[in-house]
Parts: sequence; structure tokens; C-alpha cells
Amino acid sequence: MAEVRTALDGDGGLGRIVLNRPRALNSLTHGMITTIRAALDDWIADDRVRAVVLTGAGERGLCAGADLRAMHDEVRAGGAGTRAFFRDEYRLNALIARYPKPFVALMDGITMGGGIGLSAHSAVRIVTERSTIAMPETRIGLVPDVGGSRLLAHAPGELGTHLGLTSASMGPGDALLCGFADHFVPSERAPELLDALARSSDPAATVAAHAEPAPLAELAGQRDWIDACYAADTVEEIVERLLNSGVPEAKESAELVLGNSPTAVKVTLAALRRARALTTLEAVLDQEYRISCAALDGRDLIEGIRAQVIDKDRSPQWSPRTLSDVTAADVARFFAPREGDELGLA
Repeated sequence: MAEVRTALDGDGGLGRIVLNRPRALNSLTHGMITTIRAALDDWIADDRVRAVVLTGAGERGLCAGADLRAMHDEVRAGGAGTRAFFRDEYRLNALIARYPKPFVALMDGITMGGGIGLSAHSAVRIVTERSTIAMPETRIGLVPDVGGSRLLAHAPGELGTHLGLTSASMGPGDALLCGFADHFVPSERAPELLDALARSSDPAATVAAHAEPAPLAELAGQRDWIDACYAADTVEEIVERLLNSGVPEAKESAELVLGNSPTAVKVTLAALRRARALTTLEAVLDQEYRISCAALDGRDLIEGIRAQVIDKDRSPQWSPRTLSDVTAADVARFFAPREGDELGLA
């Protein structure tokens, strides 16, 4: 069974990309990345193709991110394959963001990590009532990547900082509020929408015609404590503000931050603040490549995947173990230039 199905729909006007690993929540392998890239490169030169649409097989989600079991085994073997995966994945993210034909992504169900990279930089981004959107990297000892640090950095106020440090998920309303999506379409209308897109000469207008008002954005009502707490300069101060705010949701958020990799949350805060000053997605992807490759040299990524995916004991033994043990030099290492191994998009 092909991990990715690519085809021309209708009279050839719509290029269809279907992520096809439903039992694995369509998690991404390196082969899937190269298949998608090849199809998109071919369709650029194909005058029949007016637009592209990305969907996921099954009803559980578009894509849960990278295949973490495969990554765990590969990193333990040295990590060269994972670096190559990151390189090709981030280049694909950049292509999707600049694709010369309308690119429509249906973010139905779980859409996380690498799934965000394939969808949230596209021209037309759709969520449904089943959508669960997240950049949960700090939970496994990694830092938001695939351009996710740019999206988080430009979310309103400090909402992106909250989502990045806690690894919290967004429903459809919050995904729209935070700039990860453009339209809400009920899942029951998705087949009708895809049929219409196959005949459409204006995909954006077609999606807008099928869109409906989104559910409530829960984070909108929490902006006061989120903005006040996460505006601090250090993770330690953020946690202190959360614990002392008197808001139950803030205390729960502090506990989430403290449960994630101390190194990853400190690097994430630095990455988001730096991403605000970077003017292009390409520059952010260059930064993320440095960070992700540096993570391969540490212990937390393997340990985080072990705890969350392999053994599922949810009890990672982070190294360093606490925020105070993570030094400024530890954080700076993630942003250092990589001699002979830069992504070089910007």
C-alpha cells in the first residue's frame, strides 16, 4: 500500500495528495516527504493542474507528525537519516508556502508537528469540528519546527508562547484565532467540498462558500493571564507568574511546562523570541534546522520518545532534570552555526 497517494482529480485540474497511513495517524516517513515533493514539482510545470489539495486517509486525522518510532531507532543509530529527513521536510515546507498554484489543506482530525508543516503554510487552510491542532514537541524533548515556531511567534499576544511551552492542543476556533487556519468547514461537508474543488477555477472562493462560523475560541477568554504570565523573559519567571496568578488554568499550565523537557522549553522560548525578529519563513526554517540537529546530539529526544511512544510510561527522565540546571550556554548551543551542514534557505 502506497504511503502517499497522488492523482489528478476530475479533468486533471486538481492535484490530490492523500497521506495514506491511517493506522499510524498518517505519520510521516522520509519516503512520504520525497513522494510529495516529486508530485508538487511535477505539477508546477503541468498546465492542467489549477490547484492542489492535501487530505489524510481515515477519519482520525490529517497527520500526527513524524514517525517517532522510526525516528527513535534512527537517532539511536547515529541520526544521519533524521538530519536528512529534517532537511528534506523543511525544504518541502518552504515549497508549500511559496507554491505557485493554490494549495488547499484539509486539517480534519489530529494535525500535529510535521502535519502542521504540510498544511499550516498553505494558501487555504481548513479545520473541522474534529480538528486537534498542536505543536507538541517540548513533550518529547524537541522544539517546535516545520515553521511552527514562526506561526507560534506571530500568534496574538503570548498565545503562541503558551502553546509552545505547554505543548497544548487547539480546537478549530483556537486554530483560527492563532493563525493556523483560515476557514471552518463541518466534516460532513468535506466530500462535497472536495468534489467542488475538482471543478473549481477559484479554490479560495469555493472553500469560503462552504465555510461556516467556527466554534468558540477558548483561548480568547484567557488572554489576560496568558499575556501577563508568558511575557516574562525567562521560563523560570513564566512558571512563577503562572503559579502565583491565582488562576486554576494558569497553575495547570505551569505543571505542563514543568513536565516537559527543561532544555526544550528554554530553547523554545528563545526560538520564539528570535523568530519574531526573523522576516521570512525560510529564515525561521534555517534556525529550526540548527535547533533540531542540535537536539539529536542530546539525550532528551530519545528519552522523550521512549516515554511517550515506545514504553508509554509518561515518565521521562530529562537531562538536565530541572530548569535551573539548564544554562545559557546549553541554550546557545542550539543556535550555533553548523559548519558544512546548514539548511541555507534564506
